[in-house]
Amino acid sequence: MKKVLKIGSAFIGIIVGAGLASGQEILQYFTSFGLWGIAGAVVTTALFAYVGMMLVWLGSRSKKPSHKEVIYGISGRFLGLIIDYIIIFTLFGVGVVMIAGAGSNLNQQFGIPVFIGTTLLGILIILTGMLKINRVVSIISSITPFLIIFVVIVSIYSFVTMDGTFAGLDSIAKGHDTSLPNWFISAINYVSFNTAVGASMAIVTGTAEMDRKTAALGGLTGGIGLGLIILFSHLAIFAKIEEVGSKQLPTLAIVNDISPFLGVLMSVVLFAMIFNTGISMFYSFSTRFTEPGTKRFKIFFTITVIVGYFLSFVGFTDLVSSLYPFIGYLGLVLILVLIAAPFKIRKETN
Repeated sequence: MKKVLKIGSAFIGIIVGAGLASGQEILQYFTSFGLWGIAGAVVTTALFAYVGMMLVWLGSRSKKPSHKEVIYGISGRFLGLIIDYIIIFTLFGVGVVMIAGAGSNLNQQFGIPVFIGTTLLGILIILTGMLKINRVVSIISSITPFLIIFVVIVSIYSFVTMDGTFAGLDSIAKGHDTSLPNWFISAINYVSFNTAVGASMAIVTGTAEMDRKTAALGGLTGGIGLGLIILFSHLAIFAKIEEVGSKQLPTLAIVNDISPFLGVLMSVVLFAMIFNTGISMFYSFSTRFTEPGTKRFKIFFTITVIVGYFLSFVGFTDLVSSLYPFIGYLGLVLILVLIAAPFKIRKETN
């Protein structure tokens, strides 16, 4: 059970980055559809449970240090090439967004210039990238429980202090901009996007677990846990949409309303979750092209993070609203392959 929870926490930590933990993704993908966002969160939970289970299980089954062999194995050469490049683009793109999110986080909470937050995260990512994969996974999984505690606190507080009716808040929530056409496509796009984001590191995480059943249960647990975080976060932001709808980091704004001290703690946790996803993205991106632990890997990894650092100054909110839905549509290919993967594997083994 301990291994299952560790893998589950690692999976959540990989996916939960600046956008989700801060509430910006939740606002754009779920809360902007009002009460229908609840239905979207339920659909998302079910899909994440399956995706998490499959990705970690495939990693445990293959024992390969990169996503490349696994993806080509379940999708074939032509489709594998397409998915491989989608994942490569996603890993780097989301890594850039995480660095931008670190700057926005410290800027909103403490008034610290954006470049200081981005520089601090960049340095931490580079230093952590020099460690072995088991140590990286342990660091990622250890931070997740703190986020879950804050999500529960925020949700309870939001409901207890909610002003207005659900009908009134529904119309306000729907007034917020989103680039997605409706709640169902938004939910599918969100899972698809995050599958592209987390596929590589989830597969790498699975390679650290010898028992395939334990790996699968860990991924399943992580997927369900991730879905519940999304549901509770959506309800919390929905209940406080009038106060936090215009904030770059809505969840942090709610916590600050509870207590300035808790706001400081939440900002630290949020920074840690941003770090989790950032290291996952750049580490996975680098393992795709180089062997982990080698001198070549360390040089490639460092250069990649530095390039991402300079690109991060485009801005956090703009990056989330434009890049994420685009990746989501591309990632649909990977979702379909993961659905078909068990049938393909069973056919090959018979």
